Amino acid sequence: MTSTNLNQLTGWKRTVLGIQFLFVAFGATVLVPLLVGIDPAVALFTAGVGTLIFHLITRGVVPVFLGSSFAFIAPIIASTEMYGLAGTLSGLMAVGLVYGVMSTLIKLRGIRFIERLFPSVVVGPVIIVIGLSLAPVAINMVQSPSAEILQTTGIGLRWLVAAVVLGTAIVVVTFGKGMMKLIPIFIGMAVGYILSVLLGIVDYSAILAADWFSLPEFTRPEFSWGAILFMIPVAVAPIIEHVGDMYAIGGVVEKNFIEKPGLHRTLLGDGVATFFAGVMGGPPNTTYSEVTGAISLTKVGDPKVLRIAAITAIVFSLVGKISGFLKTIPEPVLGGIMLLLFGMIASVGIKTLIDSKTNMNITRNQVIVSVVLTLGVGGATLQWGSFSLAGIGLASVVGVVLNLILPGHSLRVHETKEDDIVI
Repeated sequence: MTSTNLNQLTGWKRTVLGIQFLFVAFGATVLVPLLVGIDPAVALFTAGVGTLIFHLITRGVVPVFLGSSFAFIAPIIASTEMYGLAGTLSGLMAVGLVYGVMSTLIKLRGIRFIERLFPSVVVGPVIIVIGLSLAPVAINMVQSPSAEILQTTGIGLRWLVAAVVLGTAIVVVTFGKGMMKLIPIFIGMAVGYILSVLLGIVDYSAILAADWFSLPEFTRPEFSWGAILFMIPVAVAPIIEHVGDMYAIGGVVEKNFIEKPGLHRTLLGDGVATFFAGVMGGPPNTTYSEVTGAISLTKVGDPKVLRIAAITAIVFSLVGKISGFLKTIPEPVLGGIMLLLFGMIASVGIKTLIDSKTNMNITRNQVIVSVVLTLGVGGATLQWGSFSLAGIGLASVVGVVLNLILPGHSLRVHETKEDDIVI
């Protein structure tokens, strides 16, 4: 979109478009906190404030909306079981600091340093592990729900709801046109919720108990070395994804954000927003390919529109009834959307290997991929006293080390433009 087109956008049009962009990201933004046990209102609040922080750090030139990162779902669930949510939050704050360190290294040594450290042969299998390690979570949401109203409901009925949600999302993402294609999560969850209402498996007590206006249920973080060391390695995949996002967004609006405001600034924006989210009890923030797709579709690349979306998210977070409503979404609905979502995450890892033309006939690449997959999916744990490194984090570290010490070299991460919708 040219500057002339941007200047033609009135305040009213910007407001409507901003709300629309939040609508595009809404389903994904609230899904992560619902899965990991965080108040969705907190996620909306930290996404809104985090987006404004990002725009401040990047001088307001990048049309970005930040929301909950899928890459951290499995690590947050695992870390919460070991260290509690408050301890896990300190780990998420540490992830924000890692982003800051990487931002400094990029500023000093350039992007080639990151590409050498985290090539596709490492990042690809790590993303695959993230998706596959979540598979049991999706199944358990349907087969072993925690909600009392669902425990007395037949498993066949629960799987019916999950199948309808899954089928709806598949149909939308496959055959949908225009804006509809960008919100398969939202549409799938909406259809599943309506079906659940008709079947009488929705517990409305959370809505009735919620005030119309209230502050989100913020959680104070507690320092935990274990959670910090567990979470830091997980930052590998989101950092690389951020690089791809910046190329993708720049390609859509025909600007080079890698050079101006600079990748070091955009990554720092993600990092500070993620650190803030950890302080307030929210999930880590990341850029959304769905929003990038919406920008491409609408031809609206005005950063002011995304800041309006951020402010709208903050307003929504203060409406208690919205948070109460989100908490009533039945677990089979969430499980149904996760059956597709987590598999799609794994497929992105496969796509990363394909796009970078990683040669799997080379022994070193076979070794790296196989070891990362085995350690990650197998849930291996390395422990010395109170220190432990497990699952995705351990697999990420081992993958980076193997890539550095094995003879030969791997291709850098392929600079893809995210024209495919990642749901």
